[in-house]
Amino acid sequence: MAKKEATATVKVTQTGSPIRRSKDQLATLKGLGLGKMHKTVELGDTPEVRGMIRKVQHMVNVEG
Repeated sequence: MAKKEATATVKVTQTGSPIRRSKDQLATLKGLGLGKMHKTVELGDTPEVRGMIRKVQHMVNVEG
């Protein structure tokens, strides 16, 4: 059997409101699994996720 590798993850918490933000930033939050204040999700640390975080970095806190 193949050995299971540990994948790196990041915890993303929404700290800013999407009110009066552009539609693409709201869509990015939803793509990250966020949408409500103070919600936290744990995602795989991939270049795609990092790019999405960078787009809404003013509305989220990142750990890990």
